[in-house]
Amino acid sequence: MTEGVHGEIHVTDPSVCRVSEASAETSVESVSRSVAADNDTAAVEFTAPSSAAIDDADEVFHHEQKTIYRVTSGPAEGPRCACELVECHGCPVRHLEAECGTVVLSFVASDLTSFRDIVVNLKSEFDGISLRRLTQSEPDSVSSSLVFVDRDKLTARQREVLETAHEMGYFEHPREANATEVAAALDINRSTFTEHLSAAQSKLLDAILDV
Repeated sequence: MTEGVHGEIHVTDPSVCRVSEASAETSVESVSRSVAADNDTAAVEFTAPSSAAIDDADEVFHHEQKTIYRVTSGPAEGPRCACELVECHGCPVRHLEAECGTVVLSFVASDLTSFRDIVVNLKSEFDGISLRRLTQSEPDSVSSSLVFVDRDKLTARQREVLETAHEMGYFEHPREANATEVAAALDINRSTFTEHLSAAQSKLLDAILDV
């Protein structure tokens, strides 16, 4: 039986690492990371256009119009980046990428409690931490069915409607606020509120039920 949890975390804090800074300035591809056997030195490589002229990064390979850059960090007190913080919990980072200043990393924790502890730790160290995908193993099944909800499927307005309705207790039993009250808080009419809410709920159910 396994209770493994696979999550994808987005980090928008520019202080996370040099790759985050580089991706805000130019396109970044093929991000990879390694840690030395002594666990004191970490190296991150990424590919970017040769014209980018990225500071504080070593050029290790050049081909046509693209260059592979390497950033190496030495011993330091405490975690130096989000990846190292995750790995301090004994969870290797399975996937790493950066785009427009946002670092995307994924890892697997042994259970939901361990995963929650890592996310809390990340939020205590960095700003702009958001959970975008979360999947959990199905115990006692021959093959695990991974299910995730991509919040990016929702429009900004749909997310606002869901968040406001949740905060006001619209989904509580009994309800702490009705549709008219939530719509008034959003400064929209009741029919518009129900339209956005219905669309958001349909998208979430489609993802959960794999429709």
